[in-house]
Amino acid sequence: MDFFDINVIFFEFLGYKMSHLEFWATVTGAVAVWLSAQENVWSWIVGLLNVSLAFVLFYQIQLYPDMFLQVFFFVTNLIGWWQWKYPKTQEANDKNELRITQLSIGQQLVFGIGGLGATLLMGNFAKNLHEWLPHLFSLPSAFPYMDSFTTVMSIVATFMLIRKKIEAWYVWLFVDIIATYMYYVKEVKLYSLLYLAFCFIAAVGAYHWTREFRRYTKT
Repeated sequence: MDFFDINVIFFEFLGYKMSHLEFWATVTGAVAVWLSAQENVWSWIVGLLNVSLAFVLFYQIQLYPDMFLQVFFFVTNLIGWWQWKYPKTQEANDKNELRITQLSIGQQLVFGIGGLGATLLMGNFAKNLHEWLPHLFSLPSAFPYMDSFTTVMSIVATFMLIRKKIEAWYVWLFVDIIATYMYYVKEVKLYSLLYLAFCFIAAVGAYHWTREFRRYTKT
């Protein structure tokens, strides 16, 4: 369908040609992340639409690790919605939804070391993907290691977000800064602007979640 072709232009603004695909992927992504920062469980449902559109977008601009990441996100959006909406009794907040908590030092080390190791493995995979599967991936991966780092750490941050760990927003902030640069270079400038906005949303999320966590602790 033409709607899913990044070369089919929706509108042009200040000389930048915007496709339907990039525009709606950007809008749904912004709404989903803002709802997450506000601790709104419906962020996961909007996220399902966002990752479906993003999968198609990343395939067309050769960001293959990001493309594969969307499959993971689709599944975790379903899991996240269930975890937030139907927590165990001892993990529930006063709205009967999952309560915000922190990672232990040991968990932080596991996520950090594991994330770096996985980045190296995925980066090497992405670097050679066009040679191993030339019929599916005719062009080499753009920024294989940088793209792999944002992919892996997005997975890490998503697991933290599913369990409502405060640290998720600090990881997201670092990932969003790198992604802003990467998408800008790849000429999907609205998506780059979206991730710049995500940097500010991540800061808001960190503030809001920390305040809520301290309120739980006092209670």
